[in-house]
Amino acid sequence: MRFHTKEIKHVTHIHLKVANLQRSLHFYLNVLGFRVVEEQPYLAKLAVGGITPILTIEQIKGAKPLDSRKTGLFHMAFLLPERADLAKVLRHFMHTAYPVQGASDHLVSEALYLTDPDGNGVEIYVDRDPSEWKWDGEQVEMSTLPLDANALMREVAADGWEGMPEGTIIGHIHLQVSDLKSLQDFYTNGFGFQIVNLFGEQALFLSAAGYHHHIGLNTWNSKGASIPMDDEAGLKSYAIFVPANERIGIVQRLQDLNVHVDLDGEQYLVIDPSGNCIYF
Repeated sequence: MRFHTKEIKHVTHIHLKVANLQRSLHFYLNVLGFRVVEEQPYLAKLAVGGITPILTIEQIKGAKPLDSRKTGLFHMAFLLPERADLAKVLRHFMHTAYPVQGASDHLVSEALYLTDPDGNGVEIYVDRDPSEWKWDGEQVEMSTLPLDANALMREVAADGWEGMPEGTIIGHIHLQVSDLKSLQDFYTNGFGFQIVNLFGEQALFLSAAGYHHHIGLNTWNSKGASIPMDDEAGLKSYAIFVPANERIGIVQRLQDLNVHVDLDGEQYLVIDPSGNCIYF
């Protein structure tokens, strides 16, 4: 997991709005295997292993259902330490009979897809060794092929399900956006991410330090779409870790793009052109 260190920009936290906190906790604790590190009447912070939360779920009073045609979260992707961990997750899903919506081989990674009770997309994945990734200049080769589940299950350990393994992190976030051009400028010219894959005029993938992607953007369901209202379920915000020596430069470049940047405590807060709130 060398692409998610203190020297590299990467996503560290996601904050979701949900309709029912207890329903969501059942999913994130019992289906995905997170644990609660802080709970309030309408909010819970979840972690894997230590005490640092990587996910916050917040119940919104009278929350309206997530509108999959608006901008926001396409999926959040949790990266496991080892391939055997993904095999164990798949076996757990089989035992719980929770519906898995997809299982893919992306060449750079292997992944399982499902949604939480509010319709927020979730990816659970493991990377192939970076030495196996194929590059054409600055573009990494990616695809969506069927996952070889039989081969994966040969990796499964004999012990039972104990939740998400320690070392699980947010590998990337994939966003639905209204248009790619303004988002591309924001994340490349502003934040300094590099384009590592471009799928026509509908999707692009961005990374730092040669990862296959820390951020994905697409307009598959959301071209020209509106921004969700505060009382709709879905993404509330997410956080990007930025090395200290890069922060002022990012602030200046964002301001040069006429993007308003706020200082919220020790973090900066900015909103991308599709309404996604970002702390860094």
